[in-house]
Amino acid sequence: MTPDTVDQQIKDLIKKACEARANSYAPYSGYAVGAALLCDDDTVITGCNMENAAFGPGICAERCAVYKAVSDGYRHFKAIAVAGSPAGEPVSQYASPCGVCRQVMREFADPASFQVIVAGPDDEYRSYTLEELLPDSFGPDNLQ
Repeated sequence: MTPDTVDQQIKDLIKKACEARANSYAPYSGYAVGAALLCDDDTVITGCNMENAAFGPGICAERCAVYKAVSDGYRHFKAIAVAGSPAGEPVSQYASPCGVCRQVMREFADPASFQVIVAGPDDEYRSYTLEELLPDSFGPDNLQ
């Protein structure tokens, strides 16, 4: 792929994450997050954060997308885009995945190649490998 093609693919993934963010249910924190997960066959599965009055049963957007993908039969992923900021506002800050989400992604992705794209303001973004965000991780290969 050319750099322009990769950049357009990233922007399309961020757009889908922003669209998913519109479905966020965040009445307690007021912080809306959307995620768009790119599967190996280029299918995109989205998710949003969902809070709960009991707090613990809530789920992050990234895990929502991964769990939806797994429940639909997908097991291998190439990238995820994440967009988050206060609800009702455009994306104004970088919302990096939490540690639990990073570990869940590790279960189904190659940490050296899986890209975590974090949307920022003004169409900016940051891209990391999962290995950069979760160094020396523990995964399925450790149990073989």
